[in-house]
Amino acid sequence: MIFAEAVGRALAACGAEMTFGVVGSGNFHVTNALLAGGSHFVAARHEGGAATMADAYARMTDGVAVVSVHQGPGLTNAMTGVTEAAKSRTPLVVLAGEATEITSNFRIDQAALATAVGAVPMRLTAADNPVERAAEAYRVAVEERRTVLLNLPLDVQSMPYDGPLDPPALAASAPARTWDDGAVAELARALAAARRPVFIAGRGARRARRELEELGERAGALLATSAVAKGLFRGSPWDLDVSGGFATPLAAELIRGADLIVAWGCALNMWTTRHGSLVSPGTKVVKVDLDPAAFKTHVPADLGVTGDVADVARAVAGRLTEGPGYRTPEIARRIEAEGRWRAVPFEDESGGGRIDPRTLTVALDDLLPPQRIVSVDSGNFMGYPSMFLDVPDEGGFCFTQAFQSVGLGLATAIGAALARPDRIPVAALGDGGAFMGLAELETVVRLRLPMVIVVYDDEAYGAEVHHFGPHDQPLDTVRFPPADLAAMARGHGIPAVTVTRPEDLSEVGEWARGPLDGPLLVHAKVTRERGSWWLEEAFKGH
Repeated sequence: MIFAEAVGRALAACGAEMTFGVVGSGNFHVTNALLAGGSHFVAARHEGGAATMADAYARMTDGVAVVSVHQGPGLTNAMTGVTEAAKSRTPLVVLAGEATEITSNFRIDQAALATAVGAVPMRLTAADNPVERAAEAYRVAVEERRTVLLNLPLDVQSMPYDGPLDPPALAASAPARTWDDGAVAELARALAAARRPVFIAGRGARRARRELEELGERAGALLATSAVAKGLFRGSPWDLDVSGGFATPLAAELIRGADLIVAWGCALNMWTTRHGSLVSPGTKVVKVDLDPAAFKTHVPADLGVTGDVADVARAVAGRLTEGPGYRTPEIARRIEAEGRWRAVPFEDESGGGRIDPRTLTVALDDLLPPQRIVSVDSGNFMGYPSMFLDVPDEGGFCFTQAFQSVGLGLATAIGAALARPDRIPVAALGDGGAFMGLAELETVVRLRLPMVIVVYDDEAYGAEVHHFGPHDQPLDTVRFPPADLAAMARGHGIPAVTVTRPEDLSEVGEWARGPLDGPLLVHAKVTRERGSWWLEEAFKGH
């Protein structure tokens, strides 16, 4: 056995059940060793797609995924996906061959590349035990929730290894960090005094629904989430859905009316607070987070409580007596009547061979099975699926937007689909992102994923059109001629329908009725006269 094979076997033994990648000479042996150890391998058509698939898979399983790429260009191709994962603190292990010969065309400073995007660089050396080194990379990914790049120099990979293959066991889960009892008591007092408390839950609260709902009941708090935790409180009569640019008018009104906002595992960034405008003057802000650095970023906290969200919520609930808070019969009635975008009236602007994206998305929401997992790319269109496509719970929405890169949506949907095979995957893309991710259509077909791929086609990079167009700037660089995306999908073996009016969606209904044994692409030619309302908010940060 060689070092590369020992690394692959060790990672599989650590629990790496899924590996995504594009195989070249520099990662051939380690990838095969992962498979031999029991890890399942998904071959992407581009390394950027592989990294994003792994990111989405890890998010939706709360596990660790592995990315395997060739040295040099294999890694640089993957870097946008790796950056998104690193910014999101997704636990990934990225394995990359590494050329160390100064004359090699493949030689770059791969450790510096990882550091530059916020990933943790590690390297296998001749002096290392490869099994222990692999286990350490896995440990950092799991325990520190980091994206780790493990560089595998070519000459070291080929060294012989005859030691044990069982990696050292990960330490038993450490007990939750203890919190400052005084801070917990202060939060309990703040909730007892509040008349209009609102909870905003982020990624750090995705597994704490029960604890937050029980505390919310005692405190009389309304419940909202950041975009990445969309669906967490689905089914609660006090659920405001998403806070921020995607918030309904009612949610924005009620959050602005809060006298206390408690952010649970949520940084309250400019997207979640509409550049701070949802936090009214005089509103007290509390943040509960494992990382105390979050208390001073974005909207600074008046009180920070360091600790696990579920543990802190239980501790506070034990000190709190029940009160009405923000929960009144009138508020309940309004949430039921106005609490979803479906309830907000709009004038259908379909016509002239194009469909209003709101009309399109509402129709898809009715046609597609409710047990779905929605993945959204970046662009002018992205608010429509994020707002109008309902999801059953927090496991129904995958939002890879920490880096705001266009083009990750289809790969995100593939990773999410593999994580949740019990749900119908929905990929929502703009035409720009669809073209960037086009190579992975073959992956969708090869994996026989029952995926609906919806392309909101305005024949442009719409965000730039609506940002610069009102200032009489030339837009030729961001507009494109019509393209037949449905024909391209059929060329990959994917049934497709072109939609210019609601009646064209009848084929989607037929597909949804079964047997759901393969994908469908919906090429929607959407209206493009105006930018989305959420985009106006977003551009305040540019």
